[in-house]
Amino acid sequence: MNASPAAPGSDNASDCCPDVDFPGRDKLVAAIDAAVAHDDEHQVTAALRDALCRMIRDRDVQLPACVHEPIVDHYARRELYRSPTHGYSVVCMTWGPGQGTPLHDHSGLWCVEGVWDGQLEIVQYELLGRDGERFRFRAAGGMHAGPGSAGSLIPPHEYHTIHNASTDDIAISLHIYKAPMECCSKFVKAPRQNENGEWFVRESAVMATDEAA
Repeated sequence: MNASPAAPGSDNASDCCPDVDFPGRDKLVAAIDAAVAHDDEHQVTAALRDALCRMIRDRDVQLPACVHEPIVDHYARRELYRSPTHGYSVVCMTWGPGQGTPLHDHSGLWCVEGVWDGQLEIVQYELLGRDGERFRFRAAGGMHAGPGSAGSLIPPHEYHTIHNASTDDIAISLHIYKAPMECCSKFVKAPRQNENGEWFVRESAVMATDEAA
C-alpha cells in the first residue's frame, strides 16, 4: 500500500468547495442531481450506478487533464465538484501502478464508485466481531473492475480495499459521496493475534485532496 497525503491517514485535508470546469461537467452534474433526488439511499445509489456507467461511456464528458497525471508516492485524490444544493461530493482518484488503499470504511457515508480508465481490484469485507478496539474481518467478495463498471457502498457494508494491480498502467476512478468525506477509519493488522482469527486495530484518518485544475 502507498500511504500518502491523499490516502487514508493524511492530515492535509482541504477546506475549499471546488467546482472544476471540464467538458461535459454540466451534463455529469445534471445526471447526479437527478439520481440523488430519489427517496432513499438504495434508490439513490442504484440510480447513481446507472448514471455513472452512462457518463463514463459518454464522449461528451471528458475529465480534466490533471486526473491523467499520477503522483509518484501516493494515489491522487482530486475533488472536482461539491453540490451546494444536495451536499454530495465528486472525487476523482488516479492510481499509479501498484497503488492502493488500506482496509477502510467511509465514515458512515454511502458512495458510488466507477472505473473511468484502467483496471482496479476491489475487495469488500464483512465485520465478524469486535473486542474493544480490535476488529475481525473476512473478505466477502472481490471484483476486477474495468472501464464503465460501477458499484456502491452503503453503511454498514462499507469496509473495503481498492488496488491497481498493474505494474505499468494507471487507473482512474470517479467517486460520488453523500457528503464530503473528510475522515475515515483505516484498519491495520494487530501486532498480536490469537486463536480466534486475524484481528485489526482501527486508526483514525483525515482525508486530503490533491490540487485539481
